[in-house]
Amino acid sequence: MSETTGTETPELDILDGVPDPVILLDAARKVIRLNQAALRFFEIDFQGRDLTFLIRHPNVLAAVDAVLAGKGVQQDDVTIARDVPRQFTVDVSPVRTGENANEQGAMLVMHDVTAERNAEEMRADFVANVSHELRSPLSSLVGFIETLRGPARDDPEARTRFLGIMESEAQRMTRLIGDLLSLSKVEADKHIPPEDYVKLPDLLGSIADSFSVRAAKRNMGIDLDIDLDLPAVIGEQDELTIVFQNLIANAISYGREGTRIRISVKPVDRIPNAGDPGIAICVADSGDGVAPEQIPRLTERFYRVDKGRSRSMGGTGLGLAIVKHIISRHRGRLAIESTVGEGSRFTVYLPRDQEPPHR
Repeated sequence: MSETTGTETPELDILDGVPDPVILLDAARKVIRLNQAALRFFEIDFQGRDLTFLIRHPNVLAAVDAVLAGKGVQQDDVTIARDVPRQFTVDVSPVRTGENANEQGAMLVMHDVTAERNAEEMRADFVANVSHELRSPLSSLVGFIETLRGPARDDPEARTRFLGIMESEAQRMTRLIGDLLSLSKVEADKHIPPEDYVKLPDLLGSIADSFSVRAAKRNMGIDLDIDLDLPAVIGEQDELTIVFQNLIANAISYGREGTRIRISVKPVDRIPNAGDPGIAICVADSGDGVAPEQIPRLTERFYRVDKGRSRSMGGTGLGLAIVKHIISRHRGRLAIESTVGEGSRFTVYLPRDQEPPHR
């Protein structure tokens, strides 16, 4: 028979209907019961063990100790890292436990507020970054409009040149807004892992073909080294397309003219910092490379190694940030290696489908 919380109901099945993780503790801080949401989150039942086997966050442990000491309901906001960091508001309440419901225990309810907090941060970032990025092209547009209304009113040559610049600036703002919308969508969905299957040889072959003309304009070629019998990966095809389109586009833009872009795909026994088997997709270029101190910042929003060159090529500074978040949603890893004067290697690690379905 299960422990009770002071009611006459011997079973605590009602807790399984609660969507938030719930943990019941006895007076010694040992786990009595986890509801189904908690079992899904922690992926193991530590019934009979101390709470620290599940949660080691000092604020949570302090709140539990305060409740067990009779100090009443406690609440705190904490971040708990599983596959990805998630933010919770943890409510700890006193309950009666034991066979005769005469012992002071505690009940933890973990309300996931990750989406709400991320939305708040995204709104703040949006205002700060977009206002900065849009100020320059908007100022240019206003200036050219004033010029066309004034000194250049009757100058066809100047009018044609200025309208071309205005079109370029407007297209840049359109790309920026498009990338911001893509990034917002990916961030909103990053806690929901994909469930579809993607065959990488088909996907990468199609993307490489679509970039062949662009690469040829810089006298560059794209080499593919892919095992056609690779297992599928669990992923969302449209999002993975965005990932490799960004990486190949960057390789074309920042590689030296007349060089080749190398795309290799191979299985790996262990994904770095994860341990699970996976598939590594590497996009390598022969370009100027990036200094070691700049590599950790490449996936930051709006970060550019060479701002002038990036803007001249139409970059928004959001491409690698989008790549990072998509890979995170796919429970993968992104590794960046670069040598100044030689080039860069961007390697995407994706979990391998262990038992691919019949196709």
